[in-house]
Amino acid sequence: MTIAHPNADRTETERLRDTIAATLTRARQRTLALTDCVDEAELAAQHSPLMSPLVWDLAHIGNQEELWLVRDVGGREAVRADIDELYDAFRHARSDRPGLPLLDPRQARGYAGTVRDKVWDVLERSPLRGDELVTGGFAFGMIAQHEQQHDETMLATHQLRAGAPVLSAPAPPAAATAVRGEVVIPAGEFVMGTSTDPWALDNERPAHPVDVAAFAIDAAPVSNAQYLAFVEDSGYDRRELWSARGWSHRREAGLTAPQFWERDSDGQWWRRVFGVRRPLRPQQPVVHVCWFEAEAYANWAGKRLPTEAEWEKAARFDPTTGRTRAYPWGDTEPGPGTANLGQRHLEPAEIGAYPAGASPAGVHQLMGDIWEWTSSEFHPYPGFRAFPYREYSEVFFGGDYRVLRGGSFGTDPVACRGTFRNWDHPIRRQIFSGFRLARTLGPEEA
Repeated sequence: MTIAHPNADRTETERLRDTIAATLTRARQRTLALTDCVDEAELAAQHSPLMSPLVWDLAHIGNQEELWLVRDVGGREAVRADIDELYDAFRHARSDRPGLPLLDPRQARGYAGTVRDKVWDVLERSPLRGDELVTGGFAFGMIAQHEQQHDETMLATHQLRAGAPVLSAPAPPAAATAVRGEVVIPAGEFVMGTSTDPWALDNERPAHPVDVAAFAIDAAPVSNAQYLAFVEDSGYDRRELWSARGWSHRREAGLTAPQFWERDSDGQWWRRVFGVRRPLRPQQPVVHVCWFEAEAYANWAGKRLPTEAEWEKAARFDPTTGRTRAYPWGDTEPGPGTANLGQRHLEPAEIGAYPAGASPAGVHQLMGDIWEWTSSEFHPYPGFRAFPYREYSEVFFGGDYRVLRGGSFGTDPVACRGTFRNWDHPIRRQIFSGFRLARTLGPEEA
């Protein structure tokens, strides 16, 4: 056993403290950017029954930070115990939240700021080891991820709101290389999930071996051009392409194309992007489609959606070394050259824009750009243990959810890794969701 020198230990702890501070600061800067860009009336308004008012998200972010970091980790007195029930996401449906006696925008900003000031003191005093909740900075990382997840939700609310555009960002990069066809992933076992990432959430744990049969997966997500071919081939009118539930939803919701697509009288297709109407870009991954739409497209194309295990193996397994990586490109954290993450852009990049982010097998853009629907329902891994609370994952297992993987352009890197699992109802498409296809190999191909 090697005993670390006290100074070395202190340096490691201080380095972790700096990382936590920077991650929390980045999240709060984004939160403020998404809420300061609209007036108080827009903050308090409900822009869709599917979404909370932006001011609810703002105060909820502060409340979760208070509950876990100020009260639990820090052992401090409550800042506003009287509002816990208002900002408990399980007590009130999103559609009901505008009718609650919520903090107004000024109060919400003040509350979140007061909580954050106390968190800085808690962070400074925490040893970041010993207790399971603080070892490796887990609780701080959990709260940073929670805030960034709500930031992505608020970004989706901005996409739904009417009125003049208020968000701007540089255009995403164009294609740097041509990406076509499919990649065969050989049969065999790989390690799925993680037991070592200190900020991984409970549903990503524990790491466990999974034996996956050989399969083919598309080297790129389905593009706008490819999806448009499905639309123009009457894909939304062909009952045989849809499951019974999918067809029922298509009819009830009146689906005729991805959300935010519009066709003018000349037959030109456009897409609304945060209040700006733009010509459809053929080589971008399709976005804002629900699981049922993805399933119907897969049937039309003669393929299927990948399972969650297939997706993760394609993203993380290196067939040359037999090793499971943290990310498709290796173990280094995402950067501007490897993935479209962190709201640097406000839409997906063109297919082929991130060749440096490809997996060893040659699968591109598995991280960032769009959340990718898989065929899998949301279930726990073998050996799952709820931590630190059941409501993060356990209460959703076995419900009507499908797993999404990979993160979108609106996902921050702290909440996106090769093991990260997202889930939603198969009817949802206000989220930044797309998909890629897979195929079961025939006996002569395997």
